[in-house]
Amino acid sequence: MAQASLPRSVQRLIDELARLPGIGPKSAARLTFYLLRSGDTQALELSTALQEMKALTQFCSVCFHITEQDPCPICTDTTRDQALLCVVEEPLDVLAIERARVYHGRYHVLHGAISPVEGIGPEDLKIEELVQRVTGGEYRELILATNPTLEGESTSLYLQRRLANTGVKLTRLARGLPVGGDLEYTDEITLGRALEGRQEL
Repeated sequence: MAQASLPRSVQRLIDELARLPGIGPKSAARLTFYLLRSGDTQALELSTALQEMKALTQFCSVCFHITEQDPCPICTDTTRDQALLCVVEEPLDVLAIERARVYHGRYHVLHGAISPVEGIGPEDLKIEELVQRVTGGEYRELILATNPTLEGESTSLYLQRRLANTGVKLTRLARGLPVGGDLEYTDEITLGRALEGRQEL
């Protein structure tokens, strides 16, 4: 007696969705069956959006934020403070800080944090690019805005050691942020106060 199984194309979509962070096999299956039941328009729009995102976006060659133009609009904005640089882990952290509307400098996105458990070392992040940028630029202050997690703290300490002799003032976000949290989930008021209350390292 033949055992029931899903068509190959359906199973492939479930498997691909399950590879995304935060989506397990059950959620992937629910999403897949939702798309199967919905009209062709929604599935095709999703497919088009994915293709456009991959075709049109890139990382800014200066700050490594996500952009459709290089350099990105933040890096080309001459009204921003060119001597103030905020270092964050992920592009979503840039969006979170921008929502607070109290920071008007430039950014550098590391694309992660040092995590020996996950096999992520300094060489896997945009740290060398940051060091070159700081030593080759005229920055008066560098804000280390890594997440208040073990990995974020380790990354911050590593950056302090690497940038100690650059002559640039190093500051860290104030401790108003919840320990173990991510910047992207922090409310605007807490993040704004943390930026305003940053301390010299």
